[in-house]
Amino acid sequence: MRLLIAAAVASLIRASAAASAADWRSRSIYQVFTDRFARTDGSTTYPCDVNTNIYCGGTWKGLENKLDYIKNMGFTAIWISPITAQVTEAYHGYYQTDLYNVNEKFGTADELKSLASALHSKGMYLMVDVVPNHMAFAGCPDKVDYGRFKVFNKADHFHSYCPMENMANQTEVEDCWLGNCNMTMPDIKTENQEVADEMNRWINSLVSNYSIDGLRIDSVKNVNKDFFPPWCRSAGVFCMGEVSEGLANYTYPYQRYMDSVLDYPLYYAMTRVFQQQSNMSDLVVNLAACTKNAEAGCKDSTLLGTFLENHDNPRFPYATKDLSLVKNALAFTILSDGIPIVYQGQEQHYDGGDDPGCREALWLSGYNTDAPLYKHVAYLNQIRNHISAKHASYSTYQTNVLSYTSDVIQLRKDAIRTILTNQGEQGGTYTLTTQGMQFTSGATVVDVLTCTKYTANDKGEVDVKMQGGSPSALVEEGSLTGSTMCGYT
Repeated sequence: MRLLIAAAVASLIRASAAASAADWRSRSIYQVFTDRFARTDGSTTYPCDVNTNIYCGGTWKGLENKLDYIKNMGFTAIWISPITAQVTEAYHGYYQTDLYNVNEKFGTADELKSLASALHSKGMYLMVDVVPNHMAFAGCPDKVDYGRFKVFNKADHFHSYCPMENMANQTEVEDCWLGNCNMTMPDIKTENQEVADEMNRWINSLVSNYSIDGLRIDSVKNVNKDFFPPWCRSAGVFCMGEVSEGLANYTYPYQRYMDSVLDYPLYYAMTRVFQQQSNMSDLVVNLAACTKNAEAGCKDSTLLGTFLENHDNPRFPYATKDLSLVKNALAFTILSDGIPIVYQGQEQHYDGGDDPGCREALWLSGYNTDAPLYKHVAYLNQIRNHISAKHASYSTYQTNVLSYTSDVIQLRKDAIRTILTNQGEQGGTYTLTTQGMQFTSGATVVDVLTCTKYTANDKGEVDVKMQGGSPSALVEEGSLTGSTMCGYT
């Protein structure tokens, strides 16, 4: 009985200390693909051929040893690959067989706990990828040996096999199986109360055992929606779901069931506008989409996960190596609404294609902190972190579109006004008069990306020097006090 009481008290203490959605709102996340980030031996030359689809040797201890590389970019949280035990060579972490044991290729349970402790000592949060949709078996669906799974080791813990063929049929999407005869993914029957209860116990213990601050939930659209509210309550931490769908009226309503979702509709719009150089109106439409879908379930755009790259999609530079375009896209990712997420390798201008091409080993970059995009990301995070600390309203302030043309957009998020363009490096040099920025008349306005100073006219506007398609981030100098940016102290 005493042990039970002690466990209950510990659980309550853990819940009271858990990071809330409000706490996460001001964070910025660096996505770590664990097998490809850092090796325990610290090698920067160990070969990693992405096309072999096997482990390259990244570990939690290697990651812990390189946390300052991430922290010095200004990130305040990391998201790591799933941690559960896997089918052989499931280097990505999505082919789990045992919920209660960790992936020994990544390290031991104690090493994972050490990583969490090291993060917390640096004031950073730990987000862990979790997979509630399926287990995995190396073989055809009719050959599945359920006895290999822990804890769901009976056929009736899973939906009966059916191939997923019609993605427009939501029942099929939720109940049918992913995979093929190379790797079958039996679909967990989460609507079964016995199964749901066990899933709730598992996620509670996972979060508690490894001091996890947030969850990135894989394959959310493949799980019945009503499973998530009690599951996330059992976790007691921030939940961000992956709904890999570009339709706003499909993706955003999932925010009814959890704190946040990855903003795939905005991702596709950013890709079209900044990579393919489509009309800025495309971005404007998508910025308004969450607001328009508020009643349908998009509760809060400032909690959505904003990203430009991840481990499932071709990298931005795969289609264009233009640095100005990627700098504008990164400025939008970090300085607009939502919780910004940067995938490892973006800061090194990695250019891999579709999975597995986008899963390169970061150690082969030598962790170059002088890389142009490493510095760009670090500075954008510094701006965001400083302004959100100085202006309490910044994190909840929804981005306003002030004006736009086919290739330039002016935005405001509280104290930061941004000018973004998709003209690219050939954008030329010209003067742009801002519209609707409402700076204090006569105030000194600083473009913190170039440290250029302007004086606001009596209408609260400034004439900004645009050069080579570079973005601008404009702030009144009073907001820079104590920042160390552009010489302010």
